[in-house]
Amino acid sequence: MDWQRLISAKRLGMEGIESAHKDDRSAFLRDYDRLIFSAPFRRLQNKTQVFPLPGSVFVHNRLTHSLEVSCVGRSLGNNVSRGIIQRHPELAATNIAEIGNIVSAACLAHDMGNPPFGHSGEKAISAYFTEGKGQSLESQFAANPGQWTDIINFEGNANAFRLLAHQFIGRRKGGFAMTYSTLASIVKYPYESILANGKHKFGFFESEAPIFAKIADELGIIRLSTPGQPLKYVRYPLVWLVEAADDICYLLMDLEDAHKLKLLSTEQTISLMMDFLEPSEQKHAEDIISMVTDVNEKVSYLRSKLVGVLIDECTQVFLENEQAILDGTFSESLIKHISPTPREAYRKCAELSVQKIYRSRDVLEVELAGFRIISTLLDLMVEAVLNPDREYSKLLIGRVSSQYDINAKDIYNRILAVLDYISGMTDVYALDIYRKINGNSLPAV
Repeated sequence: MDWQRLISAKRLGMEGIESAHKDDRSAFLRDYDRLIFSAPFRRLQNKTQVFPLPGSVFVHNRLTHSLEVSCVGRSLGNNVSRGIIQRHPELAATNIAEIGNIVSAACLAHDMGNPPFGHSGEKAISAYFTEGKGQSLESQFAANPGQWTDIINFEGNANAFRLLAHQFIGRRKGGFAMTYSTLASIVKYPYESILANGKHKFGFFESEAPIFAKIADELGIIRLSTPGQPLKYVRYPLVWLVEAADDICYLLMDLEDAHKLKLLSTEQTISLMMDFLEPSEQKHAEDIISMVTDVNEKVSYLRSKLVGVLIDECTQVFLENEQAILDGTFSESLIKHISPTPREAYRKCAELSVQKIYRSRDVLEVELAGFRIISTLLDLMVEAVLNPDREYSKLLIGRVSSQYDINAKDIYNRILAVLDYISGMTDVYALDIYRKINGNSLPAV
């Protein structure tokens, strides 16, 4: 792959159309601003990241997580662009300096396709079609197995690409009209669901496969599948940076949140964080935190220091493996290639997080509630779109925004419209609809 071709300001749905509005922002900064001001991005403030949404202690939600990932992604992108220009001075006059802005925008968008209630939302959607009433629909997809695998393996990553690229009713072609480079940067798993076979994540639904193919062809992303076969590509190079920013943030911020919620003691948290540092760095960090009295501020200082350490480490890994990344032969995440000391500390924290954080009582209770809420909403909405002439179905469908193609002619697109509608809900809104549908609450009069 070639850097000059990989960085493109062409906009999906606006090919050949020049904007009449002129300003000093680059096309990629405009991507960032469009996302910040969009309703789907704002709704992330009421979507669970890991822990229940705040009571007396504020923890990360999808919005604060995405903003932090975006900041880390910008630093990674800026570091990498400087390194590439030093190595290839002939690229200085190209858009290569915009890598930080592209990665930052992609990081903002990376979780926008996730349903409410964290990862349990994804599981609930898949389970409805594999274990619940939805499994009876499989026979209707006998001629289109790829469409059925989309549905039974619902994936937030693929849904983010759909949200940004799909032509919803009432929207112009191309959805948000993002640049090709920003869109390519959010596709972490660049292949169709039928190739994932339920064992891996995937990057786009069959409905958006032609769109991704168009972007990939324009940017020169290497295709691995042969013509006529389900699409499979190597990763777009900037995806490695988006993934690294997410990896850095979710681990360190989850540790910080777990400490605030007293799932981890101060001593345990500080010990885990110190393990990322070499002995000489540990001594300096100990001197700093010894001057801080507030325990949360001690942890906050260490978290910020580790973010910087991991940014530098991942930058170095990317630049050392630049050619392999461009050739499509690089494998595993950047985090897995960093220096032994921080790599081992990261592994240790990841293992402990599963035991102490992701299986904690509060997290499991949110997942259980979310599972029931989403399963119920799916049950009712799928039944409604399959039988739209029933009176109750008309009432339910009448609640759905006109932007969703809920009355599509084929069952695949009707079900995807239901998933668009439910996955776009916030936790609070989904709970409110659930209560009203079940008659547990009534609209205020």
